[in-house]
Amino acid sequence: MNDKVVLAFSGGLDTSYCVTYLKDEKGLEVHAATVNTGGFSTEELEEIEQKAFELGAVSYVTLEETETFYAQCVKYLIFGNVLRNGTYPLSVSAERVFQAIAIANYAKQTGAAYIAHGSTGAGNDQVRFDLVFHILCPDIQVITPIRDQSLSRQQEIDYLSSKGVVRDWTKAAYSINQGLWGTSVGGKETLTSHEALPDEAFPSQLKKEDPSEVTLHFDKGELVGVNGHYQEPVRCIQYLEELAAPYAIGRDYHVGDTIIGIKGRIGFEAAASYVIIKAHHQLEKHTLTKWQLYWKEQLANWYGMMVHEGTFLDPVMRNTEKFLDDTQQNVTGTVRVALMPFRFQVLGIESENDLMSSQFGKYGEENTGWTGEDVKGFTKVMANSLKIYHAVHQTPLEA
Repeated sequence: MNDKVVLAFSGGLDTSYCVTYLKDEKGLEVHAATVNTGGFSTEELEEIEQKAFELGAVSYVTLEETETFYAQCVKYLIFGNVLRNGTYPLSVSAERVFQAIAIANYAKQTGAAYIAHGSTGAGNDQVRFDLVFHILCPDIQVITPIRDQSLSRQQEIDYLSSKGVVRDWTKAAYSINQGLWGTSVGGKETLTSHEALPDEAFPSQLKKEDPSEVTLHFDKGELVGVNGHYQEPVRCIQYLEELAAPYAIGRDYHVGDTIIGIKGRIGFEAAASYVIIKAHHQLEKHTLTKWQLYWKEQLANWYGMMVHEGTFLDPVMRNTEKFLDDTQQNVTGTVRVALMPFRFQVLGIESENDLMSSQFGKYGEENTGWTGEDVKGFTKVMANSLKIYHAVHQTPLEA
């Protein structure tokens, strides 16, 4: 075995510790790799590269996976209106599989004997990364310094200081992971069930207070334009984020069951993804049938769980994606959304495929496709099975 290790590097506290530890304590040749799934600007990537070399990495590379992440995952999260436990749009958890796949492929390409990542032993990411590595590169040994040593963030800071790595680690009090589909925020408050993150912990601050309106253009379920500007879906998401984030929209807390069996709590902000999911869902309510909506909801909820738990590579996911793709054939139209401080409101939709057509009737006002006598007969027959049940069992009914 050689002494080459590919480290999934973000430039934060955990992975900064990993570079130094792997180099100084393990005597390994560290090759740092950052996987961009839409969370870094060019300037930030340049800064991360500089940090990697300052810490002693032998090489550094940025692996660009934003378009792949959208095309193979985010698109289906939109099609499925996926909100984990009705709240979390899988902002970061969905990214991890694609980051792991990119790292695994790069490690094989470079002939590395080891792969390292900075996950702790108490979260989901360790499973997501390890699972992909076991599948795609089972012969490469995985090293996880933070998990293996059960380190606290303060212990990491102290170690780096002892090695002459002195930085302002104030922001390290909060673990922030940013990507195309949103940003997660963790800190001492999210380790409790009752404390709220301080306002300054969120990367996006309230900068706009005057309400505004945006129009989202969907074509077969994909966001293809915002306010009449038609672009690739990734750019549309980023542009909408620029419009909605200044209102501090999309802040919330996700509380759920982790892959390892404990309850977890995390803060997040996801302005664009929240607005897109709610707008897309509203358009679907107008353009899909009752049973399409019902079965989509069942499968999409399950699809989101599988993504969250890192089992994205199971072939059943490809089967489910084909179903989701097929449901979007008529989900085309525009959706108007009002943006306000800390909230938004879906105002209405326009679509040639709108099933809410006045030629069949106006809800609560006018019936044009049937008569009152039709309804009397319909409800009488509809009542038959229940009427028989209650007559046989003589079940008491109280008003």
